[in-house]
Parts: sequence; structure tokens; C-alpha cells
Amino acid sequence: MLELTVKIEAGDLYDYMLMHSYNSPAGLVGSAFGAILILFAIATRQWIFIVLGLVMLLYLPWTLFLKSRSQILSNPCFQEPLHYILDEEGLTVFQGDVRETMAWEDMHKAVSTGRSIILYTSRVNATLFPRRQLGDKRTAVIEIISTHMPPSRVKIRS
Repeated sequence: MLELTVKIEAGDLYDYMLMHSYNSPAGLVGSAFGAILILFAIATRQWIFIVLGLVMLLYLPWTLFLKSRSQILSNPCFQEPLHYILDEEGLTVFQGDVRETMAWEDMHKAVSTGRSIILYTSRVNATLFPRRQLGDKRTAVIEIISTHMPPSRVKIRS
């Protein structure tokens, strides 16, 4: 059993949103199209396409940045720290009087970024473990997740 207390900040949420968006088909297509527009502008010397390409490439990160700041300020669940227990049964999260348990079998996948370990509880919802808050428990978190989830669903870099 491992207990953690985590306070999600805007940068943590932004990191998750970027990773989630750019690993989706829409994010990849939008980025590819923006890059193609810039290459087309260079090849044809029609500079309006550079502007369009830059808008395509910068729109998503900028809107995600604004959305992460807004959610941190407006969503009550981000105002207080979350207390987690990872054990043989699954993941239990406590915040105030609210308690929710999710079984390991119900977890969708586990991935990591340079900033966080992300445990998807569904295709779009996730639990974030910011690396800077895990400290010496980071290895234990990775080990528990890797032990209780199928290897095909775990893509965590140490």
C-alpha cells in the first residue's frame, strides 16, 4: 500500500492536456496540416500560408493553456489536495468527505510525460501524479502500476 497527497496545479493540467491532445488523431492531423502549410509557403513564396500554418500550430497549445488555467481556478476539485491510496485492490482517492475507488482492471492505460505519471481511468479521464510531488515515492508508484496493469497498457518512462 502506498499513500500520496497531490495538489494539481495549472502546469500539471496543461502538460496532461497537451499530451492527450497531441496523441489523438485530431491533434496529429492539425499539427501535420500546419507544418504542410508552412512548407507550402516556403516552396511557393506565398507568405500568407506561413501565417495560416503558424495559426494552425499555435492555436491548440494556446487554447489548452487558457483552458488549464481556467479549470484550475473554477473547478473545486483542484482547490484542495487529493489524497491517494494505491494498493492491491486499485486506486482510492479522497478529497474532503468524498471517496472513490477504482479497480486496476478498470484502468485504461498508464503513460508518462517529463512532468507527470498519468493513469487513465477511462479514455478521456485520468489521474495525474506530478513527478515533482512524488519525490522518493516515484519508483514505488511506477512499480505498483506496472505490477497491477497488463504490460501492454503501461508506457511509463522512469
